Amino acid sequence: MKLWLTALLAALASPAAAQQHQPGQAPYAGMQTRAIKALSDQQIADLKAGRGMGLALPAELNGYPGPAHVLELADRLGLTAGQKARIQDLFDSMKAEAVPLGAKLLDQEAALDRQFATHAITPETLKSETAQIGMIQAELRNTHLKYHLQTAQILTPDQMQLYSALRGYGSMGPMHNDHQHHMQ
Repeated sequence: MKLWLTALLAALASPAAAQQHQPGQAPYAGMQTRAIKALSDQQIADLKAGRGMGLALPAELNGYPGPAHVLELADRLGLTAGQKARIQDLFDSMKAEAVPLGAKLLDQEAALDRQFATHAITPETLKSETAQIGMIQAELRNTHLKYHLQTAQILTPDQMQLYSALRGYGSMGPMHNDHQHHMQ
């Protein structure tokens, strides 16, 4: 669990913040003014909007497209009207789940931040707060991953291969039918 949480936190770390570090300068300088110290403005906006923030990379990079990107590429993928409608439904459902989870995560991160800011944090509250944050992060990641899984069931093998090429992943070959049910 600790390894997974560490990996998730690393994925959430802002690349822009890492690029701002200059030799001789403290790497976190300027971050003390953030609304929620652990999150950049972009991460906050992404959580509020229900965006994936790289949480579904194991799916995306292993041949399971996400509904948002499939909709962006709908014409180039040659989606049928039925496929497009079904993927739009998946996208709408994903957002309906992800946005409240993002809000919940923001609330929990803000609460943790406040406890440190007011020096009210104790080992017991720290353990409780971080456990709650971890559960919300896991739920949010599961939400994004499961919609990648469902999207893959709607596309044909040729569409899956074209999607990978269009996204710049190269030709991953047609997906195996043992984990896909093409429901056209």
